[in-house]
Amino acid sequence: MTDRVHPRDSPPPQPPVSVNDETSSESSEPMLTLATRPNPCPDKPVPPPGTYVIHIPKDQVYRVPPPENADRYQALTRKSKTRRRPCCRCLCWSFGILAFLLALLAVSAAIFYLVVKPRSPNYSVDAISVSGLNFTAAAAAASSASLTVSPEFDVTVRADNPNEKIGIYYEPKSSVEIYYDDVSLCNGAVPSFYQPSNNVTVFETALKGSGVVLTSTVKNSLLQAQSQGKVPLLLTVRAPVKIKVGSVKSWTITVKVDCDITVDSLTANAKIFSKDCHYGVKIW
Repeated sequence: MTDRVHPRDSPPPQPPVSVNDETSSESSEPMLTLATRPNPCPDKPVPPPGTYVIHIPKDQVYRVPPPENADRYQALTRKSKTRRRPCCRCLCWSFGILAFLLALLAVSAAIFYLVVKPRSPNYSVDAISVSGLNFTAAAAAASSASLTVSPEFDVTVRADNPNEKIGIYYEPKSSVEIYYDDVSLCNGAVPSFYQPSNNVTVFETALKGSGVVLTSTVKNSLLQAQSQGKVPLLLTVRAPVKIKVGSVKSWTITVKVDCDITVDSLTANAKIFSKDCHYGVKIW
């Protein structure tokens, strides 16, 4: 708030002093009127007569706009506030909807697990028959030369579905391969079928290889493993499946099965010494 004050160095105006003729005639010293009174502080300028000095606090100089700009200032501040409010509301709504969806998904998953109680299926290799890998004496003697073979494997696989309320649809476009020392010997596919709940299905798949080149190192290792009666093989299965719960089908899920198998020989009467299968799922 401003104060209207008189100049500090200039006293308020006084009425002119009248001097009678007698006094003026008797005294030879001239009398000084208010207008001709000297400035007690000559270093500071004296404002002209009839003016006032107004003291304004410093904080009001920066915070209070001029009267002609007050309306414009209020309009601009009002617009900036109205622009910020919709953005904040939109962001709050987005976070709220996301949190609600996550909570709903967690509750649905918990209910599904408690009601359905899903269990992973089990897979194992029951039998295996091999042809096309009978090395002749001449091939065995030429240990430094590579060998081209076309093997065939007949594999019997057991699939166990222990779930009480879940059925499994085995879709087309599956793949089955057998490796020895990282060399693919043959490949094939899993037959398409539906496996109901609490069911064990045994199926056979024929795997064939054509023009498989065995280097001298791989060939000698394979001959040595046969002579010892322990040939390690790796069976891989990649099968697209769909899960059925009641009348609802899921999207396509890829089942991954890796089985480490050890057989005594690569013949039609091969016997399995050991087998260890690992199961995994690719959801997306």
